[in-house]
Amino acid sequence: MAHRHHIDPDELTALADHRRQILSAVAPLPPVSASLLEARSLVLAQDVAAPGDIPPFANSAMDGFAVRAAEVGEGSRLRVVGEIAAGSPDLPSPGAGEAVRIMTGAPMPAGATAVVPVELVTESDGEVVLDTSPEVGDNIRASGESARRGEVVLTAGRPLGPAEIGMLAAMGIPRVEVHPRVRVATLATGDELVEPGTPLMPGQIHESNSYALAAQVAEVGAVAFRQQIARDDRAALRKAFTDALATADVLVTSGGVSAGRYDLSKQVLAELGDVTFAKVAMQPGMPQAFGSIDGVPVFGLPGNPVSAAVSFEVLVRPAIRRMQGRTDLNRPRVTARLAEDVRSPEHKVSFLRVTLERGDDDWLATTTGAQGSGILRSMVLADGLAEIPADRTSMAAGEPVVVHLLVDPT
Repeated sequence: MAHRHHIDPDELTALADHRRQILSAVAPLPPVSASLLEARSLVLAQDVAAPGDIPPFANSAMDGFAVRAAEVGEGSRLRVVGEIAAGSPDLPSPGAGEAVRIMTGAPMPAGATAVVPVELVTESDGEVVLDTSPEVGDNIRASGESARRGEVVLTAGRPLGPAEIGMLAAMGIPRVEVHPRVRVATLATGDELVEPGTPLMPGQIHESNSYALAAQVAEVGAVAFRQQIARDDRAALRKAFTDALATADVLVTSGGVSAGRYDLSKQVLAELGDVTFAKVAMQPGMPQAFGSIDGVPVFGLPGNPVSAAVSFEVLVRPAIRRMQGRTDLNRPRVTARLAEDVRSPEHKVSFLRVTLERGDDDWLATTTGAQGSGILRSMVLADGLAEIPADRTSMAAGEPVVVHLLVDPT
């Protein structure tokens, strides 16, 4: 029979309180100036207004013929008196009974009020016969139809995707103020750890946390710096933490933050800065450290791989997004029905790794198997984390549950 540790609920810090403490302690990184391609996926630090009308002049939306719409109709025979290419400074105007050949994007000439597409005319001997009756404004892109001079087009806090980058370029803006990418150092501690590719000696395991955490960092759009394994030695830990802090905006460690005799990380972190430790009412991931060293936010996560990964999702990822200047801090969520009965520890929010299957009108969540905090495959198989509230010790199949998505729903 498995041994169950007794936890005094008075010793636990509510997950919501711990998360609130973290998010109140971090802020967006100071803005930097970036070129448009450098700014892709970063977050605007200030509003951007259009410096002029976009487009700056009325232009043709089609290859065709510019005409005076009010004076022509189906069957009208018009003499072609000129041609306007995109970018042309020469703008011949159509008079009565006349048309001007015009290309897509070319400026509209004076007097022309519509463009008849080339497919809707019959052309011969320098004349065109219209196969349609155009109306004023047909196939014309009006000046300022995308943005007016002085109009705020992009607001601070907006991530810059392809459309936003294109809009900035269209407005003639080559650089913008953005919050830079957050630099995150990931570091695992433990004498039992060896690098992948190294033969295992008795009692050793291959180190995985710093790799998984670095991948999670990259997935959130930050820059990951994976550090070498730090041994369970005060001097080694102090050097490893100090070296990582020299180039990082955030330090994320794993291991050494529980109450064990050899959990030295918590002691060294506390000596280096204002780092506190808590038993957070969550499973997996109860032992947590958070604080700052020389102004750099520091997260001390548990050493079990699932605990570290879930802790990152629930606590570290939202903090990084806030530092990026984002306001949408959480993963997308869906409500699903449980496919099976589940149990949860008293007084803790638990995060079950689940797969999702689409039903007729909702989602069905099934656990990925054994949910031990050392079973990394439970994360490999997971589509999301099903959140079981702290006031529930069990939930029955068919009950609704909130699932934090780890993948895009299909």
